[in-house]
Amino acid sequence: MKILRKIIEIDPDRCDGCGLCVPSCAEGAIQIIDGKARLAAEKYCDGLGACLGECPNEALQITERVAEDFDEAAVEDHLKETGEKAGPSETVLPCGCPSTQLQTISPADSCQAANRPQTQEGQTSALGHWPVQIKLVPATAPFLKGADLLVVADCTPLAYPNFHRDFLKDKVVMMGCPKFDDVQEYIAKFTDIFKTAGIRRVTTAVMEVPCCSGLPFLVKKALQASGKKIPLTEKVISVRGELR
Repeated sequence: MKILRKIIEIDPDRCDGCGLCVPSCAEGAIQIIDGKARLAAEKYCDGLGACLGECPNEALQITERVAEDFDEAAVEDHLKETGEKAGPSETVLPCGCPSTQLQTISPADSCQAANRPQTQEGQTSALGHWPVQIKLVPATAPFLKGADLLVVADCTPLAYPNFHRDFLKDKVVMMGCPKFDDVQEYIAKFTDIFKTAGIRRVTTAVMEVPCCSGLPFLVKKALQASGKKIPLTEKVISVRGELR
C-alpha cells in the first residue's frame, strides 16, 4: 500500500558510490547499484534518516512523498536473506568491491597461522578487519566498538619493518594521508567515531616528515570536538625506519 510519508531520497548527481551510507542503514534499504546508492525497495526504508550523516557529498535527504509503506516484516526477511549471504563476520556492500566490504578477521589458530604468509622471522599478519582506509571505514563499523584505535599515516608501515608486531597487534587501524586527503572530512569522521564507538585509547603513528604532522593534529581536533577524554599516544618514525 502506498501512503504519504517520509522516505530517503538520493541525488544521483551528488552520489559517487562510496557506499558509506550502506552499513548505517539498519534495515538494509540502501544498495550500490551501477555505481550509485539506490533504495533496494521503498518498503525497507523507515524514513528516520540514520544514513544522512555518513554521506560526504550530501547526496541523501529525507523527503515526504507518496511511497510504499514501511514493512517491518519484509525488512526482517530481507536482512535474514542478505545476512545469510554475507555470513556472520562481514557486512557486504552490494557494489561487490572488496574494499567496501566490512570484515572482521578472526585470529588464526595454530593450523591457520601455519598457512598464513610469514616473514623470515615467522611473524604473521596482525590485521583484524577490513577496510583500513579512513575514507572507507564508516563510523558505524562494528569492529570500532570499544576498540584500541591506531591512526596511521599510510607511509609508516613501509618504513617500519615490525609494524604488525609493534603497532598493529590487537588494534583497529585506520590509515590515510593528511596531505592528499580531505582533512575536514577526517576530523568530522573521527569526531563521530569518538562520540559513538566507545574507543578506549588512540595511538597515532606518522613519519617524521612535515606533511605527516597533520594527522595527530586532526585526531586531537576530533577528540576536542567530541568532548571525550580518550588517552592519546603519538609515535613518530624516521625515514630510516627508526622509532623516535
